Amino acid sequence: MEPMKMTNFPIFKVTSLFSYLMLMVLLFQFSVEGRVLFPLSKPNPNDAAAYARWLVSQNSWGVLNTISPGLGGAPFGNVVSFSDGKPGKGAGVPYFYLTTLDPTAANALKDQRSSLAISEYPIGTCGKTDPENPTCAKITLTGKLKLVDANSKEAEFARSALFAKHAEMKGWPESHNFQVFKLDIENIFMINWFGGPKPLTVDQYLQWKTNKLANSL
Repeated sequence: MEPMKMTNFPIFKVTSLFSYLMLMVLLFQFSVEGRVLFPLSKPNPNDAAAYARWLVSQNSWGVLNTISPGLGGAPFGNVVSFSDGKPGKGAGVPYFYLTTLDPTAANALKDQRSSLAISEYPIGTCGKTDPENPTCAKITLTGKLKLVDANSKEAEFARSALFAKHAEMKGWPESHNFQVFKLDIENIFMINWFGGPKPLTVDQYLQWKTNKLANSL
């Protein structure tokens, strides 16, 4: 009986295929809403404006807090989806697609005071670190939650930004009268390392150029 002959299939092809599959697994693990993330390329914690813009741009949801008349003026927190622009082109201003059938939008129409809390944890760049640990960044944007004119160019931009990150929104029931809202930011609180909150003004945050974000990734 003749000994079994080895095939001529190159070993390097097997190795290349294995490497490719492993890369795809890693990219899948570090993706949110179909956006591939690069966890090792986040901005330096000392660059507060860059880090804040990165944190908002990379996230797709947070906890939006409004003042609830029905709860005697107590704060009401709600998990909401948002977008500050198309992936990689965020402008820093969070936009929302809300219906007054939900308390958040109804509250905002009576009292615009609101805050949006966002964590780095959902992005996948905190590893096993607890979300409350200072090295796992968190940011709270406080201001006014305002209804955007449905026929304005801003609303058109907002819908494009929202649908790019949340394609499901396109099919939400028209009978629910979803409308575009935005958070007009007045204050920023961010912790992204030890030593307390980072000093960061709204102007510093909003004027930070998007192309810098692209270059930092």
